[in-house]
Amino acid sequence: MDFAELRGRAEELGFTPREPVRWLAPKELARTAVKVGLAAVFAGYSDKREIQGALEAGLLRAPAADPDAEELWIDFAADLGDGFEATASVAAALGADRLAVEGPGPLPRGSLLVLGGDQVYPVASAAAYEDRMKGPYRAALPSAADRPLMVALPGNHDWYDGLTAFLRMFAQENAIGGWQTRQTRSYFAVQLPQRWWLVGLDSQLGSYVDDPQRRYFETHLSPRLCPGDSVIVCSAEPTWVRSDERPDAFNSLHWFDRTIVRTRFDRTTGTREETGAAIRLWLTGDKHHYARYAERLPDDVAGADAILPPDPRRRQMVTCGLGGAYLSSTHRLPKALPLPPDASRMRAKDRPPTAFALAQHTYPDAAESRALARGIAEPWSRYWLPRRNPGFAVLAGAVQTVLVLLLSGVFALAEGRHHPVGALRSAGADDVLGLLCTSAALFLLPFVIGWWRGLLRERRPRAPSGPVVAVLFQAAVAAAALTVAVAIARAVPTSWNGLVFLAVLLVVAAVIGALLGSQFFALWVLWTHRGLPAEWQMSGQSMDDRKGFLRMRLGPDGALTLYPLALDRTCRDWKVEDVEDAEGVWRRPVPDPAPTVRLIEEPVVIARHARRPDPDRPCPEPGR
Repeated sequence: MDFAELRGRAEELGFTPREPVRWLAPKELARTAVKVGLAAVFAGYSDKREIQGALEAGLLRAPAADPDAEELWIDFAADLGDGFEATASVAAALGADRLAVEGPGPLPRGSLLVLGGDQVYPVASAAAYEDRMKGPYRAALPSAADRPLMVALPGNHDWYDGLTAFLRMFAQENAIGGWQTRQTRSYFAVQLPQRWWLVGLDSQLGSYVDDPQRRYFETHLSPRLCPGDSVIVCSAEPTWVRSDERPDAFNSLHWFDRTIVRTRFDRTTGTREETGAAIRLWLTGDKHHYARYAERLPDDVAGADAILPPDPRRRQMVTCGLGGAYLSSTHRLPKALPLPPDASRMRAKDRPPTAFALAQHTYPDAAESRALARGIAEPWSRYWLPRRNPGFAVLAGAVQTVLVLLLSGVFALAEGRHHPVGALRSAGADDVLGLLCTSAALFLLPFVIGWWRGLLRERRPRAPSGPVVAVLFQAAVAAAALTVAVAIARAVPTSWNGLVFLAVLLVVAAVIGALLGSQFFALWVLWTHRGLPAEWQMSGQSMDDRKGFLRMRLGPDGALTLYPLALDRTCRDWKVEDVEDAEGVWRRPVPDPAPTVRLIEEPVVIARHARRPDPDRPCPEPGR
């Protein structure tokens, strides 16, 4: 059965399958803007991290599928709670006992599932979590004998209700299908085998680590770190990428590395001492693509475009936000990152900065990313802006109708008439030509301004950007629509009733405005290279396909192997199966056939930190 049939059986499933969020639909734009505004205004008053300091919290331990096994499998998925088909397809792959992947062969399900943020879209609520996250994941793994551990980080969309729904879903030690939650706060530390540690940082709403979170890691993580220990740090967003434009973006994560992981405060002596541990992997979502930055080693060939060969000694920074939300672009990612950058205002920072380079393989790759971004402005694409967001076309048509009414009034005054219909009927060929020239001038003006500013500031031309451009484009469309109205008025007999004639013109203006207004807005979005409009290139398309997640193997030799996995096509055919558990009999949707999964790039191996333990300072036993 398809999505529509499945949605009609919501009562049997116990949740309502939801469609992907149409981010440029007027309703979503307005609702999200209100939530973002409220979060920005009241963030300091509704921040529950200070309150979480009163909750009991300790160190978590990852369960092993086989108690005698010397390896551990870990899954990472982020940005997942969007449309049902994409979210459920990824959940089905995560819940499968063994996943067939060409190359490495069958990969077992992870004993630990890490959710990297934005578990629900567009804004957090109890109903949204039930329908967009819990329902699909409970259906993907109704039960499991090994009870894999699930830990979750909040993203910005989880924070829009002040973290209320997130804490009720993930911080009360409840089960979500076969997965078991154990965390009691919005951050966590998990002890892994082979002297590895998994850390989840809640870094939303600000650049500083709050005091209860800092004390939690100083109490439960730092004292247990020893020379040779390796740490995986999961954060809510890839601030290392943003450091290219905002030098201080990486400060919080760098502070955590220097103050919590690499050193600790000795209360006996009142000084800081080295732990000998190191962060080997930074892991995040937020950007809905796969991208990996690898550390440059001293013996690497210089140059931002040099391809770094595989080397287990390299530290890695991975973004994998393919869990279900719309696909993000990769073609504007910086090729090289010095971290922290020299322009950072941190006083205590690594000098010289550590250099990281973008790996050769991204998902989507740069060429495909450029082609996909153009889809928002291509009328023949299934992801064309008005086709994917019909509500936006309706809004554009309404705006253009109002603009045409205003312009027709101005035109009537210019012609010395009191009624717009009479002015349009008496217009001559010179008036049509004048309106066409006005439309062309309004359309070209942003380019002239953009090129002039570019030549003035940067000594090179640049594409136009900014809200003023969007306004001028819409004015150009209104002038073009009025030109068509004048042409129609000249061809229509004068015997037509004025009100009927005006209604016909308004319908023509609405249709032209809906199509051309949407198209010009899409072109402006496509030409913009930074800021929120640049994000709309992909979010406005709400792509269902091209999803994925990260599966990791912690081997007996202490090496961590990353398997970045992609689902090029999400499931669109489903069958329903009966499930019987302690709550009774219910029905779950199952993809038919199962999703096909492939490697995005060859497995990436990260060796354990090479520093040897200090014989004069024994490490605490695991669990102490």
